[in-house]
Amino acid sequence: MDDNKTARLILRSVVFVGALAAIAVAGWIVYDKVLGLESPDLSDLDLDSAGRQVYINTRRGELEQPAGSDDTPVSFVIEPGETGRDVADRLSGLGLIGDARLFRYYLAEEGLTVEAGDYTLDETMTPVEIAQALQQGMADEVVLTIPEGRRVEEVADLAAQVGIDRAEFMALAAAPASATGAFGDFEFLQGRPANATLEGYLFPDTYRLPQDATAGDLIDRMLANFDQQVTPEMRAQAAAQGRSLYEVVVLASIVEREAVLAGERSTIASVYLNRLVSGIKLDADPTIQYALGQAGDWWPQITIEQYTSVDSPWNTYLYAGLPPSPIASPGLGAIQALLAPEDTPFIFFMRDCDADDGSHLFATSSEEHLTNYARCYGQ
Repeated sequence: MDDNKTARLILRSVVFVGALAAIAVAGWIVYDKVLGLESPDLSDLDLDSAGRQVYINTRRGELEQPAGSDDTPVSFVIEPGETGRDVADRLSGLGLIGDARLFRYYLAEEGLTVEAGDYTLDETMTPVEIAQALQQGMADEVVLTIPEGRRVEEVADLAAQVGIDRAEFMALAAAPASATGAFGDFEFLQGRPANATLEGYLFPDTYRLPQDATAGDLIDRMLANFDQQVTPEMRAQAAAQGRSLYEVVVLASIVEREAVLAGERSTIASVYLNRLVSGIKLDADPTIQYALGQAGDWWPQITIEQYTSVDSPWNTYLYAGLPPSPIASPGLGAIQALLAPEDTPFIFFMRDCDADDGSHLFATSSEEHLTNYARCYGQ
């Protein structure tokens, strides 16, 4: 047998063996996925590229699916010297990926490496997104969480904690709608009163920002988030009910400050809408708090005298109708409650003194409301 023929036979044997290995891997995968039985452990096998590709192709869809729905930021530190296997195993252990082996094989086939550093990840990221994040120096990122129901000054305070210039933030967020600003391209901001600021539109959420982000960068992201969350269908729903989006945000901000329990938002929304229809003043405590708020105490306790002594257009005990502006940034739930309020006859509500969960007592008449009050606080 000549040398050329021998070489060809050896090459065919290598190809054949490689094909058998790939078929075996595919068979193990089918054995596991289809029959529901435990497959051989491949985690310690050094598969060649063909074997890795078979494994990846069989589970390709899993690379585009997040491991969970919790968007709570998770700090993830890669220490110098850690291998891809180490990182994949820890990601799996934290519930950030589902299949550590698939993640390792994806890194290998894409020619990706993992770099030592501090990263911020969460369950809603797909394995592909996590793999890319570990290449992009996420250590330079800061995370800012804005809770629902915060007024613009409080948002500025929180932003300052991650390095955003507070004075610059306030200058941009408190600028009136009549002023030429950098955010005029957002359609939902059009049609506001000329003196309206961005109060109510700085959408509460968790934001990931580069360390050198400016106040304008943050505000632009918050407005873009509002634009995405409050959909065109929701805006059309408001218009069909005869209310502008601005009016919805104003009322939703009051509901956000009043409602402790998410399940009561739509009921409280119905109370305020019923009062407006009936021509009754809103009598909303948070609006007086907004008028009185100052640095160090943005939501002060109200005295009995202040219900009538605070002469401010935000005092809804003195002035009928809506206050001049939102009083805080409502979350999506409060906005939805205004667009789909519960159908109730309630006109009054007060904190339930017998419950310790923030729930309220609702009433359809002043007599019933006074009875509730007397039961809790006496005559």
